[in-house]
Amino acid sequence: MVRTYALLAWTWTRAAAAYPVSFALMVVFGFALAAVDVGVILVVFANTTSLAGFTRPEVLFLYGAANIAFSSVDMCVGNIDRISQHIKAGTFDAFLIRPASTWVQTTVDRFTPTRIGRVLQAVIVLGVAMAELDVPWQRVWMVPVMIATAMVIFASLWTLAGALQFVVTDAPEVCNAFTYGGGQLSQYPFSVYGRDLVRGVTYVVPLAFINWQPGLYVLGRDDPFGTPGFLRFAGPLAALLLALLAALAWRQGVRRYRSTGS
Repeated sequence: MVRTYALLAWTWTRAAAAYPVSFALMVVFGFALAAVDVGVILVVFANTTSLAGFTRPEVLFLYGAANIAFSSVDMCVGNIDRISQHIKAGTFDAFLIRPASTWVQTTVDRFTPTRIGRVLQAVIVLGVAMAELDVPWQRVWMVPVMIATAMVIFASLWTLAGALQFVVTDAPEVCNAFTYGGGQLSQYPFSVYGRDLVRGVTYVVPLAFINWQPGLYVLGRDDPFGTPGFLRFAGPLAALLLALLAALAWRQGVRRYRSTGS
């Protein structure tokens, strides 16, 4: 499956690179567009020294970690939100007869490598933030773990949203509320949100394991909501459970699909 995805992604990348000026401009545009979010954070800290108890480097750390994962998944998996178009047009039929996973074909369809600019921007922000924080080396190991965990969680959310469109084919915006909405939510410390919302994204939809719970461990901070300490390390388990649920939902969605006969 990985080999198939890589081959298809490389095909779309070669097609995009055939127009090098356009390719470069789109990468730069993606980088600049993502920088707007950082600009908002910097404007906030131009008028205050902390945001819900977190300093500027700490907020940038949480932002960078979350956005590396979100931007990477958006680039590699985000096209799955176009599944409703394939269902309505009947082009999903072609995915079913090819000797490759329908999930792989759907996610890599119209792969957009120019989104790499957003990933690079998040990497730079995370690197700068960690340099300012001087995180103890004993806790640095959590950083790649939390990014990998976040990628699985985002990919699972996108897959669940795609599976839902087999049932509700005209509601991609509803699905975006959980994918892009989750990405926006995780850009800031969860201490800026209400207690009930944080409970919901911890015990129902595990968005808190994207960067909040593991980030508290890296930063050496206590959870202002008083959640148990073991949750700092529960991210991989939460991501695994969500991935299994997403795989089951996708499988059931494909089984539910009825061809248009075209």
